[in-house]
Amino acid sequence: MKINKSLLIALGLTVLLSSVYRIVPDRPLGFAPQIAIALFGGAFFVKNKKWAFALPLLSMFLSDLLYQAMYVAGYTDIQGFYSGQWVNYLLFTGLTAFGFLLNSRKVIQVIGAALAAPTAYFLTSNFLVWIGNGGYGRPKTFSGLMQCYADGIPFYGNSVVATLVFAGMLFGGFLLIEKKSVSSQQA
Repeated sequence: MKINKSLLIALGLTVLLSSVYRIVPDRPLGFAPQIAIALFGGAFFVKNKKWAFALPLLSMFLSDLLYQAMYVAGYTDIQGFYSGQWVNYLLFTGLTAFGFLLNSRKVIQVIGAALAAPTAYFLTSNFLVWIGNGGYGRPKTFSGLMQCYADGIPFYGNSVVATLVFAGMLFGGFLLIEKKSVSSQQA
């Protein structure tokens, strides 16, 4: 994929807007575009993987920086940076691999990845919260693990819906731009 100036501007705006959107007060918990950005980056930057990984990580980092500034200023109780943050970044890096599997970018593949990626994130992140005594400090039993997963269901549902919505916007928007570019070249 050739990266031109217009595409770079569009990607830069996507990262910036998604970073700002993530810190919007009272948005539904888990309803954020970063997983969709990881899928999009993985699907479109197969040959240049550094861009694929950079898109969601940069979006996460910028929004965490904004969260931290708001926390320090006393505008929110949510810290942008906290112990264990690196695990979250590692998980998002891993989600980009789901995008690498979207070789044909067919709608059914995008929907499958938009369901699989937040599911993998939910299962892994909640397991890590449970094993690390985070969240509500559920007991280290199978029942405690199931309680930890139950605690995360509202985040999970919103994450799946958000990934479907934002993946539709990113992949659909790119398809429209691509079609317009091809038709203008043929004219």
